[in-house]
Amino acid sequence: MKRILQVVGILIGLLLIVAVGTIASSFMGRQAITDGFEINGIRIVKDGIVSVAFVPIGTGEVALIDAGNDKSGKAILAELARRQLGRDAVKAILLTHGHADHTAAILLFPSAQVMALGPEVPLVEGRAGAHGPVTRFMPVNPTGVKVTRTLQDGETVMLDQMPVRVFAVPGHTAGSAAYLVNGVLFLGDAADASSAGAIKPSTWIFSDSQAQDRASLVRLDHRLQQDGSNVTAIAFAHSGVLVKGLAPLTAFAQQNPN
Repeated sequence: MKRILQVVGILIGLLLIVAVGTIASSFMGRQAITDGFEINGIRIVKDGIVSVAFVPIGTGEVALIDAGNDKSGKAILAELARRQLGRDAVKAILLTHGHADHTAAILLFPSAQVMALGPEVPLVEGRAGAHGPVTRFMPVNPTGVKVTRTLQDGETVMLDQMPVRVFAVPGHTAGSAAYLVNGVLFLGDAADASSAGAIKPSTWIFSDSQAQDRASLVRLDHRLQQDGSNVTAIAFAHSGVLVKGLAPLTAFAQQNPN
């Protein structure tokens, strides 16, 4: 019996080592988030392992792309304070997807419209779970968050005088969204920036379907190319900003033909 327990212990240890190694490798090779990075008037704020984008939309008003990993909203509140603004200045929160590390501080901003694509609403509100290799095991509980505006693929949302184009990029989650704001393309977790400045697809262990994600990124590049969209930079939730126009996404699409 003692020998059996030893063998079981060794097997569990090996499984843990493999699991930790797999997760660690998923985060390796990413370009680091630069806290306070600014482009086209938009400021990137680092919140632990993720970033939150501040988009000025009017005098003393901002929109956020995602709401961070910290329920206390420390990094977000600090940036508002730097701007000499209060919580009510946040008028909109555009969610790239509903994983908890992107929605944590939403409830701190009751004046904000919370926006997400339709297929993502149940995940954001905690009425459904994700389906990735790891995320499928996360508990499903009501979040207290209410999506107040359901977005559609291809629409343009006006935030004061700031237009925001909305694109569906399913794969990381069913309702993952990309946003094009003032020349900056926000991809959330649909992709990452590698340390070499290339685009990497979503991390497979946290994604519903990496194959669907790849196809979504290729489709997005084609759409942006066809309509001649002005893209000066591409931003990611877990990595830095690539200031190379649309070129990194186009290169990715060429390497991953349908």
